[in-house]
Amino acid sequence: MKIARIIPVLAAIYGLNTLPLHAVLADGVQAVVHDTVITYTQVKDYIGPVVETLQRQYIGQPEAYQEALNSAITNGLEQLVDRQLILHSFETEGYKLPESVIDDVFQSRIRERFGDRVTMVKTLQAQGMTVEQFRKEVRDQYIEAAMRSQNVSRVLIISPFKVQNYYQAHQAEFQVGDQVKLRMITLNKNGDSGTNTLRLANEILSEIKNGASFQEMAMLYSQDAQQRQGGQRDWLDRQTLRKELSEAAFALKRGETSGVIDLPEACYLLKVEDVSLAHVKPLTDVREGIEKTLRAQEQSRLQDKWIKSLRDKTFVQYY
Repeated sequence: MKIARIIPVLAAIYGLNTLPLHAVLADGVQAVVHDTVITYTQVKDYIGPVVETLQRQYIGQPEAYQEALNSAITNGLEQLVDRQLILHSFETEGYKLPESVIDDVFQSRIRERFGDRVTMVKTLQAQGMTVEQFRKEVRDQYIEAAMRSQNVSRVLIISPFKVQNYYQAHQAEFQVGDQVKLRMITLNKNGDSGTNTLRLANEILSEIKNGASFQEMAMLYSQDAQQRQGGQRDWLDRQTLRKELSEAAFALKRGETSGVIDLPEACYLLKVEDVSLAHVKPLTDVREGIEKTLRAQEQSRLQDKWIKSLRDKTFVQYY
């Protein structure tokens, strides 16, 4: 297998090498699957959207970009080889696909991607692609998806035994740190010295100590997005809140209210409504997620097995 050859060649196409472009294109064949040729240009076009994302992601990081690009090139070639293996299997195993089905899929793709046929034609012309080429691409993608669906069952039964084993082996994934559920009153200082804000915070605290509802005081005075909810926050861990607020919150017991927390930008009052100590989530809470993970792993295994079987009976040559 000579996948590595495509990397410097496509790197040249993307301006990462000094190799002349005409030399790159002259040696255009990268792989042959049965009697179908996969060219450098096909791989380049296939990974184009990924390359655009990588260019944005790794601005000013040429080495990291090169590494990610190399991986994208290799993966792109392998995906195109897999597609041709699947299409060859479709043809040789006697499957039939009515053109009316492709017509429906093609029209649907036009609406989804372009809106109308005129826009499609103009866009494809700008990309150097004909309508016939685009239709073939749609057909190939549809066949690939249908064959994958047929040969890799989506309905997989994951046994309780496997779920239990995964849960026991991945306890760290389900570890939850200390958490508090609290209400918060936020009084912004708005650029003044903070004296008036601090005075108001102490008055509110006094009202609460005398029996006023923390929730009602938050709805009346708090100056943040949770005002209408009476300052209610969901479960928070120690890292979610800023250090000063976190220390105050986790020092309180269930039902207790803090003193005024005077910080440069605002004054805060906290009330802890519930406390949850560090623990491992029970299996009942994570079973669905584990089943989803195991199902994806099994589908991947079955897909790899199927693709390998296609490779074993189909001529594949890398250049």
